[in-house]
Amino acid sequence: MTVLRVTHITTYTYKRPVGFGQHRLLFRPRDSQDQRLLSSSLNIFPAPSDLFWIHDAFNNCIAVAEFDTESDTLRFETDIVLDHKPQNALHFRADAEARVWPFAYDDENLPDLQAVIARQYSQDTETPAWARRFVDPSGGADTARLLESLTHAIHNDFKYIRRGNPGTQTPEMTLYSLSGTCRDYALLMIEAVRSLGFAARFVTGYIYSPSRDTPERLGGGATHAWVQVFLPGAGWVEFDPTNGIVGNRDLIRVGVTRTPRQAIPLWGTHTGTRMDFLAMDVQVDVSSVEPPLIPSQLNNEPL
Repeated sequence: MTVLRVTHITTYTYKRPVGFGQHRLLFRPRDSQDQRLLSSSLNIFPAPSDLFWIHDAFNNCIAVAEFDTESDTLRFETDIVLDHKPQNALHFRADAEARVWPFAYDDENLPDLQAVIARQYSQDTETPAWARRFVDPSGGADTARLLESLTHAIHNDFKYIRRGNPGTQTPEMTLYSLSGTCRDYALLMIEAVRSLGFAARFVTGYIYSPSRDTPERLGGGATHAWVQVFLPGAGWVEFDPTNGIVGNRDLIRVGVTRTPRQAIPLWGTHTGTRMDFLAMDVQVDVSSVEPPLIPSQLNNEPL
């Protein structure tokens, strides 16, 4: 049992007290067989006049805060603890017909996957050409090896650069500069595999990195982004091109979306002008903690 704790603090400061519109937070991890939420808390200053929860179109859990006061500071503090079961290697359980690329999605799944097969940058010719470099021109390719090669190529050949500015650069820009952030790499890989006919979606969350941004793990100290590809028989499989990870090792999944813009962890508005805004400070820490005692352990009974 690996228990991880994530603390995420976002602080906005303003020149003078301002009012606030509705704010939406995407921070609660998606419960699954490989990660189980043990506890979560959300503290907001100033206290919201209303706080409620919804599920968006992708079934992500969203906290919605509304305010009726003014302040020169707005702070969101989230704390989550979860049981994380890492999958250190890809257990490739794809159906036989999906193990060799190209393959076709069946009629039952295709209608639900169409939106994440369609490319976001349909006029971009550079990304499909780059993706085709990993395919044997004379025939098909082993699906697992193809996706792993794309993942490792971005990890090995591109330079990771932190960028505080919001937004995601285009795949063409990432290819041209051979550099980017985790969200830039995720978008590049999504567009590359979609150009090959795969269903792929954007994942936002956190990465466990004992030492932030070491050569072994990039993207610590902030939210992280990676990719899921749907493979018949295997389902949604995770690929982190920033770190060359296949599977969920060290990755804490919070939200999945069709585009990066739909995966913004926190968004909202304030009254006044842009000149009133001074700064935004984001602090993210992911650490391992001792597993909580469960009844069988308290009674010294074998698990």
